[in-house]
Amino acid sequence: MAILSLDYGNKHIGLAVNDESFSIAIPLDPLPAEPYVKFIGKLKEIIVHYEVSLIIVGLPRNMDGSYGPAAEKVRQFVSKLKQWIPIPVEFHDERLTTKLADRLLTQCGCNGREKKKKIDSYAAAVILQSYLDVLPLKGKRAGSAV
Repeated sequence: MAILSLDYGNKHIGLAVNDESFSIAIPLDPLPAEPYVKFIGKLKEIIVHYEVSLIIVGLPRNMDGSYGPAAEKVRQFVSKLKQWIPIPVEFHDERLTTKLADRLLTQCGCNGREKKKKIDSYAAAVILQSYLDVLPLKGKRAGSAV
């Protein structure tokens, strides 16, 4: 059983999955957002491979906690996703995840081109790590994340 995190973008969708102990988020290669049918096909392969039981999607919020146009795009994406994927989907706050992912990649010595390729999935990993860090507080245990 695993949790898959998605960081939605118009061009690429970042992906991350947890380790076996539900302690660490691991970035995966991002997927192109278009064509959508091809994205769904690849996503289904990942879901089967990692035995995903829950999908977490980063929901953008403004610093004051309000929602803007980007949040509406993510909600539309998730609505469409639920038509194709029969797995529960939850939203998780993604404020500052891209900035943190950028900082992590810089600390790892990634250059501009390499950073651009990895940023979406590292942001997905930050989202998932944040979710995993509060998982015990939600009364859930590894394997019962759904």
